[in-house]
Amino acid sequence: MKNKENLLSSSLKRGTNLQSVRSYNEKLVLQLIREHGELSKAEATIATGLSANAMSQIFRTLESSNLLKRGKPIRGRIGQPSTPLSINGKANYYLALNIARRTVELSVIDFKGQILHSCKERYEFPIPAKILQFVKSNLNDVVKTAKLKLKDMASLGVAMPFELWSWTEMYSSPADLLDQWRDFDISTALEQICNLDVLVENDATAACRSELVFGSHIEREDWVYFYIDTFIGGGIVLNGSVFPGRRGNAGGFGPMRVPHHREGSRLIDHASLIVLERELAKKGIDPLSCYIENQNWNDFEPMLSDWITRAANNIAHAIVSSLSVMDFEAAVIDGSFPEEVKNRLVNQVDKFLNETDLQGVHKPEIISGQIGAKAQSKGAAASIISKDYLIDNNMLHRG
Repeated sequence: MKNKENLLSSSLKRGTNLQSVRSYNEKLVLQLIREHGELSKAEATIATGLSANAMSQIFRTLESSNLLKRGKPIRGRIGQPSTPLSINGKANYYLALNIARRTVELSVIDFKGQILHSCKERYEFPIPAKILQFVKSNLNDVVKTAKLKLKDMASLGVAMPFELWSWTEMYSSPADLLDQWRDFDISTALEQICNLDVLVENDATAACRSELVFGSHIEREDWVYFYIDTFIGGGIVLNGSVFPGRRGNAGGFGPMRVPHHREGSRLIDHASLIVLERELAKKGIDPLSCYIENQNWNDFEPMLSDWITRAANNIAHAIVSSLSVMDFEAAVIDGSFPEEVKNRLVNQVDKFLNETDLQGVHKPEIISGQIGAKAQSKGAAASIISKDYLIDNNMLHRG
């Protein structure tokens, strides 16, 4: 690992000293501080190539806007003590709604990505009326328990599958009820309940944003992301920014073809929790128990070990397929399961890749996601933060 000074001086995130793009520079500094945890003015100057005077002005503006907070001065070095600044979690608060196929969760999340309070409900399948009733019933309590008021919320982020009516046969859900989502305007319905601006993003893309915004990937610009929930999905990071694609579904790996199996030829058929659900049900175990927080997954053996092997083998094939399209530096794997299960899965994927024919591609680093089971909920807030406070390098390149 390079030391901090080398990382900063080798940064490709260069600024400009023109006043006309001050907002760009402010976003740049905020982004760097998120990535590094904290930075002094001198360190930020090195990282951006901006003048010391320009950096002083940016720091003053961001601090007066309550977006940054001062740390303790660092003494013992040559010259004046330097004061690092970090993201101020109290700068903004967000409501985050994660609508999944087996659960719904409403959270209050601060600007730093900390969940201040949340409530969650399990079900066999989601329908619009059920989701709206959940929000109405829990909205005031969630905000109040977070010691805030609804007027303190900047906006509401929603993370949800874009096609909840798809693949209903895979988890025995009534197609006619889930078909209600086709023409349902979730944004307008939630705006009427909360009186807040609403931003909706694909759940797996939102999880990827959470990994980028609240995780740490300082040395990586291009990586592929897999998130495993009831169905597997994912995201793509290019040039240090999430690339959602024209329809917001880039990295939707579920339909990706993998070597043919008797149980199906798509990644979704093997690397999704629905597969584990079925095996648990065969043994008389409640299939929805894998969505209970703090559940002991050792109770799911030996079905769990079999699922990890099956999922890892097929994710490894999916990684190779993705490498044939884009030369990713890393593959990040996360999901709605305990840390120990994730680590086992990541190690198995790495093992299978070491045994795979990689002629024509370069093996990426295989990494455990840093956010975990709350990635989709945090991603709902990260989507808003990305839009308002971060630089989208892919849009800049398009421009």
